[in-house]
Amino acid sequence: MPDVTRASSEPAVRHALRPPPLPPLAALIGRSLALYYRLIGKDRYDDFRLEQVAGLPLLVTPSVFNPKVPRTGAFLAAQLDERRIAPDAEILDLGTGSGVCAIFAARHARRVVAVDINPAAIRCAAINAQLNHLEHRIELRYGDLFSPVREERFDLVLFNPPFLRGAPRNDRDRAWRSSDIAERFAAELAQHLKPGGAALIVLSTFGNAQFFLEQVRRHGFAVSVLAERRFVNERLAVFRLEPRGDGGPHD
Repeated sequence: MPDVTRASSEPAVRHALRPPPLPPLAALIGRSLALYYRLIGKDRYDDFRLEQVAGLPLLVTPSVFNPKVPRTGAFLAAQLDERRIAPDAEILDLGTGSGVCAIFAARHARRVVAVDINPAAIRCAAINAQLNHLEHRIELRYGDLFSPVREERFDLVLFNPPFLRGAPRNDRDRAWRSSDIAERFAAELAQHLKPGGAALIVLSTFGNAQFFLEQVRRHGFAVSVLAERRFVNERLAVFRLEPRGDGGPHD
Protein backbone atom coordinates (compact mmCIF):
# COMPACT_ATOMS: atom_id res chain seq x y z
CA MET A 1 0.00 0.00 0.00
CA PRO A 2 1.46 3.42 -0.86
CA ASP A 3 2.29 6.00 1.79
CA VAL A 4 -0.65 8.23 2.63
CA THR A 5 -0.22 11.91 3.51
CA ARG A 6 -3.16 13.58 5.17
CA ALA A 7 -4.20 16.73 6.99
CA SER A 8 -4.56 16.94 10.75
CA SER A 9 -7.67 15.34 12.22
CA GLU A 10 -8.44 13.33 15.32
CA PRO A 11 -10.15 10.51 13.36
CA ALA A 12 -7.03 10.23 11.21
CA VAL A 13 -4.86 9.89 14.32
CA ARG A 14 -7.12 7.18 15.77
CA HIS A 15 -7.16 5.34 12.44
CA ALA A 16 -3.36 5.37 12.25
CA LEU A 17 -3.17 3.70 15.68
CA ARG A 18 -5.63 0.91 14.86
CA PRO A 19 -3.83 -2.41 14.23
CA PRO A 20 -4.69 -3.92 10.84
CA PRO A 21 -6.98 -6.94 10.91
CA LEU A 22 -5.32 -10.31 10.52
CA PRO A 23 -7.48 -12.74 8.54
CA PRO A 24 -6.14 -16.33 8.42
CA LEU A 25 -4.31 -15.81 5.12
CA ALA A 26 -2.60 -12.62 6.37
CA ALA A 27 -1.56 -14.34 9.60
CA LEU A 28 -0.07 -17.19 7.55
CA ILE A 29 1.81 -14.68 5.38
CA GLY A 30 3.14 -12.96 8.51
CA ARG A 31 4.47 -16.25 9.91
CA SER A 32 6.00 -17.11 6.53
CA LEU A 33 7.78 -13.75 6.39
CA ALA A 34 9.19 -14.30 9.87
CA LEU A 35 10.51 -17.72 8.80
CA TYR A 36 11.95 -16.19 5.61
CA TYR A 37 13.81 -13.53 7.61
CA ARG A 38 15.29 -16.22 9.84
CA LEU A 39 16.40 -18.29 6.85
CA ILE A 40 18.16 -15.39 5.10
CA GLY A 41 19.60 -13.98 8.31
CA LYS A 42 17.58 -10.77 8.47
CA ASP A 43 16.32 -11.62 11.93
CA ARG A 44 19.88 -11.04 13.19
CA TYR A 45 20.82 -7.59 14.40
CA ASP A 46 24.26 -8.28 15.85
CA ASP A 47 26.01 -8.47 12.52
CA PHE A 48 27.55 -6.22 9.89
CA ARG A 49 25.12 -5.55 7.08
CA LEU A 50 25.23 -3.17 4.11
CA GLU A 51 21.75 -1.88 3.30
CA GLN A 52 20.35 0.62 0.82
CA VAL A 53 17.62 3.09 1.77
CA ALA A 54 16.16 4.95 -1.21
CA GLY A 55 19.39 4.33 -3.09
CA LEU A 56 21.70 5.58 -0.32
CA PRO A 57 24.26 3.12 1.15
CA LEU A 58 23.99 2.42 4.85
CA LEU A 59 26.27 0.21 6.93
CA VAL A 60 24.63 -1.36 9.98
CA THR A 61 27.06 -2.61 12.62
CA PRO A 62 26.53 -5.00 15.57
CA SER A 63 24.07 -3.84 18.28
CA VAL A 64 22.75 -1.01 16.06
CA PHE A 65 19.09 -0.80 15.02
CA ASN A 66 18.62 -1.79 11.36
CA PRO A 67 16.22 0.76 9.79
CA LYS A 68 15.08 -1.58 7.03
CA VAL A 69 14.23 -4.77 8.91
CA PRO A 70 11.69 -3.19 11.33
CA ARG A 71 10.97 -0.59 8.57
CA THR A 72 10.37 2.35 10.91
CA GLY A 73 13.69 4.13 10.35
CA ALA A 74 13.45 3.90 6.59
CA PHE A 75 9.82 5.05 6.67
CA LEU A 76 10.57 8.14 8.75
CA ALA A 77 13.62 8.95 6.61
CA ALA A 78 11.46 8.80 3.48
CA GLN A 79 9.41 11.77 4.76
CA LEU A 80 12.46 14.03 5.06
CA ASP A 81 12.62 15.99 1.84
CA GLU A 82 12.71 19.62 0.71
CA ARG A 83 8.95 19.98 1.34
CA ARG A 84 9.49 19.56 5.08
CA ILE A 85 13.04 20.76 5.69
CA ALA A 86 14.15 24.30 4.89
CA PRO A 87 17.74 24.91 3.69
CA ASP A 88 18.58 26.90 6.83
CA ALA A 89 16.97 24.43 9.26
CA GLU A 90 18.68 23.04 12.33
CA ILE A 91 17.57 19.47 13.04
CA LEU A 92 17.87 17.20 16.08
CA ASP A 93 17.78 13.45 15.43
CA LEU A 94 17.16 11.58 18.68
CA GLY A 95 18.14 7.91 18.86
CA THR A 96 19.92 8.19 15.54
CA GLY A 97 20.99 4.53 15.38
CA SER A 98 22.62 3.98 12.00
CA GLY A 99 22.16 7.69 11.26
CA VAL A 100 19.60 7.11 8.51
CA CYS A 101 17.30 10.03 9.43
CA ALA A 102 20.24 12.35 10.10
CA ILE A 103 21.60 11.57 6.63
CA PHE A 104 18.28 12.19 4.86
CA ALA A 105 17.74 15.40 6.82
CA ALA A 106 21.29 16.64 6.20
CA ARG A 107 20.76 16.50 2.44
CA HIS A 108 18.45 19.52 2.86
CA ALA A 109 19.18 21.13 6.25
CA ARG A 110 22.02 23.43 7.23
CA ARG A 111 22.90 21.42 10.35
CA VAL A 112 21.90 18.16 12.01
CA VAL A 113 22.77 17.08 15.56
CA ALA A 114 22.41 13.30 15.95
CA VAL A 115 22.21 11.74 19.44
CA ASP A 116 22.28 8.16 20.68
CA ILE A 117 22.81 6.41 24.00
CA ASN A 118 24.52 3.45 22.31
CA PRO A 119 28.24 4.19 21.64
CA ALA A 120 28.21 1.68 18.79
CA ALA A 121 25.41 3.65 17.12
CA ILE A 122 27.46 6.87 17.28
CA ARG A 123 30.39 5.11 15.58
CA CYS A 124 28.05 3.54 13.00
CA ALA A 125 26.35 6.86 12.20
CA ALA A 126 29.75 8.54 11.80
CA ILE A 127 30.73 5.93 9.21
CA ASN A 128 27.47 6.45 7.32
CA ALA A 129 27.80 10.23 7.37
CA GLN A 130 31.21 9.86 5.71
CA LEU A 131 29.96 7.17 3.34
CA ASN A 132 27.32 9.61 2.08
CA HIS A 133 29.65 12.66 2.12
CA LEU A 134 27.56 14.50 4.72
CA GLU A 135 29.94 14.55 7.69
CA HIS A 136 30.29 18.34 7.36
CA ARG A 137 26.57 18.79 8.20
CA ILE A 138 26.12 16.11 10.87
CA GLU A 139 27.36 16.48 14.44
CA LEU A 140 27.24 13.29 16.50
CA ARG A 141 26.83 13.29 20.28
CA TYR A 142 26.67 10.47 22.80
CA GLY A 143 24.03 10.60 25.53
CA ASP A 144 20.50 9.90 26.70
CA LEU A 145 17.63 11.67 24.92
CA PHE A 146 17.99 15.49 25.24
CA SER A 147 20.91 15.45 27.70
CA PRO A 148 23.60 16.17 25.03
CA VAL A 149 21.72 19.29 23.83
CA ARG A 150 20.79 20.87 27.17
CA GLU A 151 20.34 24.52 26.18
CA GLU A 152 19.91 24.13 22.41
CA ARG A 153 16.77 24.60 20.34
CA PHE A 154 15.94 23.24 16.90
CA ASP A 155 13.55 23.82 14.01
CA LEU A 156 12.68 20.13 13.82
CA VAL A 157 13.16 17.17 16.17
CA LEU A 158 13.11 13.65 14.73
CA PHE A 159 12.50 10.57 16.85
CA ASN A 160 12.08 6.87 16.15
CA PRO A 161 11.45 5.84 19.77
CA PRO A 162 11.47 2.45 21.49
CA PHE A 163 7.99 0.99 21.12
CA LEU A 164 7.98 -1.42 24.07
CA ARG A 165 7.83 -0.54 27.76
CA GLY A 166 10.28 -2.18 30.13
CA ALA A 167 13.92 -2.22 31.15
CA PRO A 168 16.29 -2.76 28.18
CA ARG A 169 18.50 -5.84 28.47
CA ASN A 170 21.48 -4.47 26.52
CA ASP A 171 22.51 -1.66 24.16
CA ARG A 172 20.68 -3.15 21.19
CA ASP A 173 17.52 -3.58 23.24
CA ARG A 174 17.50 0.17 24.06
CA ALA A 175 16.22 0.73 20.51
CA TRP A 176 13.18 -1.43 21.32
CA ARG A 177 12.46 -0.99 25.01
CA SER A 178 12.31 1.77 27.64
CA SER A 179 10.45 2.20 30.90
CA ASP A 180 9.86 5.96 30.63
CA ILE A 181 10.88 7.30 27.20
CA ALA A 182 7.41 8.63 26.28
CA GLU A 183 7.07 10.61 29.50
CA ARG A 184 10.56 12.11 29.35
CA PHE A 185 10.37 12.98 25.66
CA ALA A 186 7.00 14.69 26.09
CA ALA A 187 8.13 16.65 29.15
CA GLU A 188 11.35 17.97 27.58
CA LEU A 189 10.41 18.50 23.93
CA ALA A 190 9.04 22.05 24.14
CA GLN A 191 12.21 23.50 25.66
CA HIS A 192 14.23 22.27 22.67
CA LEU A 193 12.05 23.73 19.91
CA LYS A 194 12.57 27.13 18.31
CA PRO A 195 9.49 29.34 17.79
CA GLY A 196 7.47 27.66 15.07
CA GLY A 197 9.39 24.40 15.57
CA ALA A 198 7.87 20.92 15.50
CA ALA A 199 8.74 17.24 15.93
CA LEU A 200 8.22 14.22 13.71
CA ILE A 201 7.93 10.81 15.37
CA VAL A 202 7.25 7.40 13.88
CA LEU A 203 5.10 4.94 15.83
CA SER A 204 3.88 1.43 15.16
CA THR A 205 0.85 -0.60 16.14
CA PHE A 206 3.45 -3.12 17.33
CA GLY A 207 3.79 -1.00 20.49
CA ASN A 208 1.53 1.22 22.60
CA ALA A 209 1.42 4.22 20.27
CA GLN A 210 -1.70 5.60 21.95
CA PHE A 211 0.11 5.93 25.28
CA PHE A 212 2.98 7.81 23.61
CA LEU A 213 0.63 10.30 21.99
CA GLU A 214 -1.32 10.78 25.21
CA GLN A 215 1.90 11.93 26.87
CA VAL A 216 2.71 14.56 24.24
CA ARG A 217 -0.87 15.86 24.32
CA ARG A 218 -0.66 16.23 28.10
CA HIS A 219 2.32 18.52 27.59
CA GLY A 220 0.51 20.88 25.25
CA PHE A 221 1.18 19.44 21.77
CA ALA A 222 -1.25 19.10 18.89
CA VAL A 223 -0.89 15.83 16.99
CA SER A 224 -1.52 15.28 13.28
CA VAL A 225 -0.80 12.39 10.92
CA LEU A 226 1.84 13.19 8.34
CA ALA A 227 2.02 9.79 6.63
CA GLU A 228 1.00 6.20 7.27
CA ARG A 229 1.64 2.84 5.76
CA ARG A 230 0.01 -0.52 6.30
CA PHE A 231 1.78 -3.87 6.14
CA VAL A 232 0.45 -7.39 6.58
CA ASN A 233 0.67 -7.36 10.37
CA GLU A 234 1.57 -3.78 11.27
CA ARG A 235 0.66 -0.16 10.60
CA LEU A 236 3.27 2.60 10.74
CA ALA A 237 2.49 6.28 11.07
CA VAL A 238 4.59 9.45 11.16
CA PHE A 239 3.05 12.07 13.44
CA ARG A 240 3.77 15.79 13.50
CA LEU A 241 3.81 17.35 16.98
CA GLU A 242 3.36 21.11 17.31
CA PRO A 243 2.99 23.22 20.47
CA ARG A 244 -0.62 24.36 20.87
CA GLY A 245 0.54 27.64 22.35
CA ASP A 246 -2.02 27.63 25.17
CA GLY A 247 0.64 26.97 27.78
CA GLY A 248 1.25 24.19 30.26
CA PRO A 249 0.44 20.48 30.54
CA HIS A 250 -3.03 19.17 29.75
CA ASP A 251 -4.60 16.31 31.68
